[in-house]
Amino acid sequence: MAGVGPVRAAVAHVVPGAAQQVLVAATLGLGESVVALSGLSFLGLGAQPPTAEWGSMLSAGRETFAYAPWQLVGPGLGLLLAVTAATLVSDALRDVTDPGRRP
Repeated sequence: MAGVGPVRAAVAHVVPGAAQQVLVAATLGLGESVVALSGLSFLGLGAQPPTAEWGSMLSAGRETFAYAPWQLVGPGLGLLLAVTAATLVSDALRDVTDPGRRP
């Protein structure tokens, strides 16, 4: 540590390693949050009806599923793509920031 203060040592060595892990965890948490908020909205515990949410759209489409099933395709596909995109971005960030994979 030859004269380096604790703050500088933390910024130079601890923060870069921790920042990578926090970034990956945050992107994974994004997908989980989208699913959780959609589930609450589906149950009627989300934002009130003027606000468009995927869960409330799925809940409304559930009533018309017998004669208009295409009303479920839009919000369901949007939810699926959003969560898949967040998961793929998280996986790509993990691959890029993984120190064991570097030559």
